[in-house]
Amino acid sequence: MKTLQYSLIAACVLAYSVPAAAAGAADTYPSRPVRIVVDFPAGGTIDTLARIVGQQLSDTWNQPVVVENRPGAGGNIGAHEVFTAEADGYTLLATPPGPLSINEYLYKDIAFRPAEFTAVGMLATSPNAITVSTRVPAKSVQELISHAKANPGKLSYGSQGNGSTSHLTGQLFATLSGTSLVHVPYKGEGPALTDLMAGRIDVFFGNISAALRLRETGKLRILAVASSQRSAIAPDVPSSKEAGFPGFDSSAWFALMAPPGTPAPIVQKINDALTAMLKKEDIKQKFLAQGAEAVAATPAETNAFIESERVRWKKVIADAGVTLD
Repeated sequence: MKTLQYSLIAACVLAYSVPAAAAGAADTYPSRPVRIVVDFPAGGTIDTLARIVGQQLSDTWNQPVVVENRPGAGGNIGAHEVFTAEADGYTLLATPPGPLSINEYLYKDIAFRPAEFTAVGMLATSPNAITVSTRVPAKSVQELISHAKANPGKLSYGSQGNGSTSHLTGQLFATLSGTSLVHVPYKGEGPALTDLMAGRIDVFFGNISAALRLRETGKLRILAVASSQRSAIAPDVPSSKEAGFPGFDSSAWFALMAPPGTPAPIVQKINDALTAMLKKEDIKQKFLAQGAEAVAATPAETNAFIESERVRWKKVIADAGVTLD
């Protein structure tokens, strides 16, 4: 009986000591350098945003915040590194959608479980856009749909690669509009836009900022952003809803994540610093210069949003039969 009593007492002590220890760790966090892993190469949008965030957090905490690139396998390599890191808040992941809401439905073998990451907060969103070659006669979304229906299987659309957000956005467009488009995958956004301007492909579904930089050439036309509202990045471009194509929502987004089991007090401390930073006007402008709109969100809101994205892209992938073969 005494053995049982001692066991119960020990269990109670442990139950109370774990949260207390986590709270204590949060009080002194961070007491050493923090590492932010970016799961894509240097120079991309997520890399630039992570470096802006890292510098701001370093200034706030008076501790170094180091950004390290771990690209490969659509972001899976860097994501796996953080997934298996110690859950103490000193290793974080800055990532676009792929590793968190898309890759598990495309890759046969994925060495981590996306839903088990600890959400820290959102960083930004950047709506995708419907961009066409000027050789395509359509000057509106409805005209593009009519043109595609009149020429089934003849219009091609480029993407950043198989399984990319731009690929799936094209599949979503075809499904919602009832059209048949030919997918042409590229190794990145640049080659796809080059061929779009040359008229070798007809449509590109991708980041609005990249298309904006080339619009002045007069060789491509932006018909709409894939969102229900206009974007501050391109306020003159109509939303999909305004263009008569409601429900066509597809944005690139960027989030900050931590390993599974990271203590809530530490996560909250990081989120507090992140939220304060993202509300600063100079940070908003720095993000806009990268074609991204700063978005502050709680860990719970971030987790709920990512879960909704998993549901959405899982259906798109299944309905369209998208594979990486």
